[in-house]
Amino acid sequence: MPAPPTLVRRGRLLRLGAAAAVLLAVAGYVAVQYVYGGKPEPTCTVVSGKADGASYTFTAEQAENAATVAAAGTSRGMPERAVAIALATALQESGLRNITHGDRDSLGLFQQRPSQGWGDARQIMDPAYSAARFYAHLAEVPGYSRLPLTVAAQRVQRSGYPQAYAKHEPDAALLAAALTGRAPATFGCEGRPDADPGGPARVRAALARDFGREVRPRDGRGRTVTVPVPAPVADGRPPQRGWELAHWAVAQASALHIERVSYGGREWHAESAGTWRKVRAARAAGPGAAGDQVRIVTGQ
Repeated sequence: MPAPPTLVRRGRLLRLGAAAAVLLAVAGYVAVQYVYGGKPEPTCTVVSGKADGASYTFTAEQAENAATVAAAGTSRGMPERAVAIALATALQESGLRNITHGDRDSLGLFQQRPSQGWGDARQIMDPAYSAARFYAHLAEVPGYSRLPLTVAAQRVQRSGYPQAYAKHEPDAALLAAALTGRAPATFGCEGRPDADPGGPARVRAALARDFGREVRPRDGRGRTVTVPVPAPVADGRPPQRGWELAHWAVAQASALHIERVSYGGREWHAESAGTWRKVRAARAAGPGAAGDQVRIVTGQ
């Protein structure tokens, strides 16, 4: 029995309405892509230095925060294990995003609470400050480096779900190995070469913010910032500190409009899909340099 004419018309109207909604959504997406350059959000990837196929992909925003967390730890003499604990905690608490909300008055990367003595809201929303406060509390945990990650993190955080930190341990371990410099050329970002101009002054300010007096960049030429590192170790490999700084610069590329980073005979470029490639030592270090420096080239 055929459907009544009224029902047929209603069905056609519903289909037409659904089609119109889809077209409007597509048009809106196209308009946004046109306005904002038509380029997706850049991503970063860290891979295992053991060539076992392990990797973790995340956003440029998360990379920037992860690098700041790692620098806050190493600048205070904290070991790689402490950095891994901090990164796993931030991954669980905020997804490594500096969020302005949480349970009750919790804020920031580690969801620290002003009412519990972690600092005021402005301080907690500073990733360098909140990471430093996390490490200060972690350092007071006896034998934290030998404890399971979930136990060490819980001694600091007092979370209602302490076992949740465990699922982030593999990714945090990869990040810690790269961002402390132990695993060379394992951290890359797509970069954003068309971002707002950063310039050498902003790079130097960010280095001071994250590393303090431990790092003293030299006055470079034009758009270049050079950061001295210790001499190569006995076996000729570039020191771990150099790769820590190089990976930090790559992680900050989108925020600081960094176009190129060179170190240890390798170079990362913002348009190189996040990979490091081998270059001649003289080119990586720059004219007249001995190779004991990280070279950061900005977009302005």
